Amino acid sequence: MRRVFLIGLVPFLILSATAVADAHATLERAEPRVGNKVAAPPREVTLWFTQKLEAAFSTITVTNAAGERVDSGKARVSGNQMSISLRPGGNGTYHVNWHVLSVDTHRTDGNFSFEVGQ
Repeated sequence: MRRVFLIGLVPFLILSATAVADAHATLERAEPRVGNKVAAPPREVTLWFTQKLEAAFSTITVTNAAGERVDSGKARVSGNQMSISLRPGGNGTYHVNWHVLSVDTHRTDGNFSFEVGQ
């Protein structure tokens, strides 16, 4: 009887672990794309996540190669999408840092870069 219980418990534990792993809002895609090279500085950066976000607790910052912020300072959130406008900037490496709180109250963060110029 004990063996049957343990065998039946294994699939439950596997499914539970998968559900917990999916509970965080992770970056699904970005525009400009992660690690991509674009010819001209973009007007905005947009990120899509795997879950809906809490606007009041989700942010993006974008810095240029000199470490200066080039974002407008105010991210816009709609569902699972977050965008921020950029001021005109030059060529080089841009760094994007994001911090989000999903509607299920899990916090995640991350960063990536993209290149601007020929």
